[in-house]
Amino acid sequence: MKYHELETSSNKSAKRVGRGIAAGQGKTAGRGTKGQMSRTGAKKKPGFEGGQNPLMQRLPKLPGFTSHRAPVEVVYTGQLDALSAKIDTTILAEAGLISSAYVRVKLVVKGDVTKKHDVKLQGASESAVAALQKAGGSFEKVTLLARPTTRKKKED
Repeated sequence: MKYHELETSSNKSAKRVGRGIAAGQGKTAGRGTKGQMSRTGAKKKPGFEGGQNPLMQRLPKLPGFTSHRAPVEVVYTGQLDALSAKIDTTILAEAGLISSAYVRVKLVVKGDVTKKHDVKLQGASESAVAALQKAGGSFEKVTLLARPTTRKKKED
């Protein structure tokens, strides 16, 4: 038999560690001595930094950090009676109750609803929906209105 004619199996049996000094991986079984990771069943949660505040928790606390998520704007039930029967973000923006028609809006109870309104917004509290339905109106949850895209023309 020649060296190039040898056949080997690709399956390598698992090392049986911690089976005595003669086995080559005895006593501490390659885990070092003492400490969290030397014990069985030991694992650290993702991002754990030994008790130091993890990076994902430190970042928002750094000076100069600004969240890019637009805050949800609030509209109160008492403000609805001054508007038309059908209410959505564009009507609220025209009335000046929200900054733009393209922001998230939530309806919250503060004041009474006397007229019937069909409201289509991104969110509303349960009590606000109940107040609308009591006055004969309805609430429908809709997605955020997409901003119109503007294409820049290439100048030749």
